[in-house]
Amino acid sequence: MAYTCNRDIDRLMKSESTDSALKLFDGMPIRNAVTRDTIISGFSRETSPFYIRMVSQREFIYVFDCFSSKISRKFIFLHLKCWICGERGVRVLVNVDSFGAVGDGVSDDTKAFGDAWKEACSTATAVLLVPPDRTYLVNATRFKGPCAENLIIQIDGTIVAPDEPKNWDPKNPRIWLYFANLKGVLFQGDGVIDGSGKKWWAASCKKNKTNPCVGAPTALTIDQSSNIEVKGITVQNSQQMNFAISKCESVRILDVLVSSPEDSPNTDGIHLTASTNIVLQNCKIGTGDDCISIVSGCSNIKMESIYCGPGHGISIGSLGKDNSTGFVTAVVLDTAFLQGTTNGLRIKTWQGGSGYVRAIRYQNVQMVDVANPIIIDQFYCDSPKSCQNQTSAVEISQIMFEDISGTSKSQNAMKFACSDTVPCNHIVLNNIYLKRSDGKAAQTFCNSVKGFKYGYVQPSADCLTQSNNDSDSFIKTFQQDELIKSHRLIHSEL
Repeated sequence: MAYTCNRDIDRLMKSESTDSALKLFDGMPIRNAVTRDTIISGFSRETSPFYIRMVSQREFIYVFDCFSSKISRKFIFLHLKCWICGERGVRVLVNVDSFGAVGDGVSDDTKAFGDAWKEACSTATAVLLVPPDRTYLVNATRFKGPCAENLIIQIDGTIVAPDEPKNWDPKNPRIWLYFANLKGVLFQGDGVIDGSGKKWWAASCKKNKTNPCVGAPTALTIDQSSNIEVKGITVQNSQQMNFAISKCESVRILDVLVSSPEDSPNTDGIHLTASTNIVLQNCKIGTGDDCISIVSGCSNIKMESIYCGPGHGISIGSLGKDNSTGFVTAVVLDTAFLQGTTNGLRIKTWQGGSGYVRAIRYQNVQMVDVANPIIIDQFYCDSPKSCQNQTSAVEISQIMFEDISGTSKSQNAMKFACSDTVPCNHIVLNNIYLKRSDGKAAQTFCNSVKGFKYGYVQPSADCLTQSNNDSDSFIKTFQQDELIKSHRLIHSEL
């Protein structure tokens, strides 16, 4: 009986006899999975009443059915607050539109987002939905947990910030969309978070030295959270930093696009601070500052398949500013492409600091027209005034560069500017091939750096002085223990 009805529904739908198909659907004593598949395979606006019937009669719509068609997914998200079922069990959709969001890019939807958050956060296995094909204007908002288990934040539309700095909420000068105290939350979708940063950039002291140097909001912040996954979304045009992970543990960022103009100041792409067990995979980042910045308190960081450009490269630091102490350890970058950046692989520390950077591995990296492809700078000074010479420094050791190739826009394709009193130690170079973009000879600059090279290394790094340890035993230990251990920890925690 069900098979015959399914066949007839399919025939009527294809002939656009929706009313007749709907009557047959209403009269079916049994509706099975084939019925749902039949409806979805021919989904259009005319067949949307079938969805409404199923939801109103408390029939489950399976999540793999809902998402199998972009048209059906769009309808479900725009028009229904329903129960959906899938591999992770029954879920409840919490649509921001159901809480009064307008989505025209002009009306203030801040309250609607806040109300929808309260509902979703307090509901187990909820899906907080930002629907597609709409633009939501949202002011600075704090989305705080803890929340009920297994929350999904589905961003398929566009969220935009107010574009006027003088109208920004003075209570939240450094944040825009801020999420905190979350556990086991999934952020996903093909939507956009747009910081509307143009006027903020124009007001920066880095754009105009007559402007006061003041902070600006970070577009997306995830703070004090654990077991978080972020995938598919776009973050762009941030007022300052685009995407920050702070004081978090076990975060995976997949297929994320970050984009800000090359001349936008301080717009770091993905910024990591005081966080551990972080994985970044298949991310494309182009900004006016560091594509990825890793600062104090970070450990067990794995970056894989990263595209960077434009921007200032992939950086550890800066560390040690104002005589502070900083620590970064166990970082792996495996497979990256950098194009047209002002730096490539960079470690930067201020004079006068303390702490350490150690157990860092860069491998399988290609660069095109990059200034400073490999650079360690213990004399970093990002200040309007010259920085005072100081003897203390952040200690840098156990850094490996392996299988690095490409073209350098500067004469010094490799630069190791290390402290005279706290030299860089155990710097390892293996299979390096860097040449000048203009065809001239590339060079390596060394100051107070100890290490080893093996395999093919161009430009020559004869300026490296031998470390105290035996090179063969150190390299073996470096490869098999320190970084392999960090790799294992990263994946076991997520």
